[in-house]
Amino acid sequence: MTFSIAARCPETGQLGIALSSSSIAVGARCPWLQPGVGAVSSQNITLPALGQFVLSELSLGTNPPQALEKALAGNVFSEYRQLTAINVHGESAVFSGEKTLGLNHAVQGKDCVAAGNMLADKAVISAMVTAFEGATGQLANRLLAAMQAAVVAGGEAGPVHSAAMKIVGSHSWPIVDLRVDWTEQDPITELCALWQAYEPQMQAYITRALDPREAPSYGVPGDE
Repeated sequence: MTFSIAARCPETGQLGIALSSSSIAVGARCPWLQPGVGAVSSQNITLPALGQFVLSELSLGTNPPQALEKALAGNVFSEYRQLTAINVHGESAVFSGEKTLGLNHAVQGKDCVAAGNMLADKAVISAMVTAFEGATGQLANRLLAAMQAAVVAGGEAGPVHSAAMKIVGSHSWPIVDLRVDWTEQDPITELCALWQAYEPQMQAYITRALDPREAPSYGVPGDE
């Protein structure tokens, strides 16, 4: 019930995931990231602990294929799971169990890996990778280009209701963590609008965290 793309930016070292689902609050369960380590999406019949386990393995230097193999070897319901992973070096891996829902597909690209289930067409995932590889600018913009390409290619077999984008950089916390937990309309368009609103403010929030003395005003009453 989800399509996603996990990726890294070799210039900045940022790692990110963007995804959408017919289920509520996909951003609360599926994307797992650790700065300087990797990004993992645990989807289909989601087990969040798998994302955490794979990140732990990646942090120890385990490569993505081996990290996924270890995670799934200890899970009695691995046939229901779909996992993607990419590490800070751009190495990736993907797994789709035999009971992954509906039409499912996965593609590993340059600095990215995309996968989905209950798809309208397998071309959706290929379109995501092609769009990401062809896009320019910040990692967030490239991830969103992939999500928009997925919609154009058909997206899920049914309507999607939630979307999210999460990015980590050189700090211990996410520098981008945007979510549309539920909408009857178009969560990916809403996610793009959130990014357009947040992008001009992103660096200011980082500055506030690192050095409050240099913090820009919030522009609200009492903080002029």
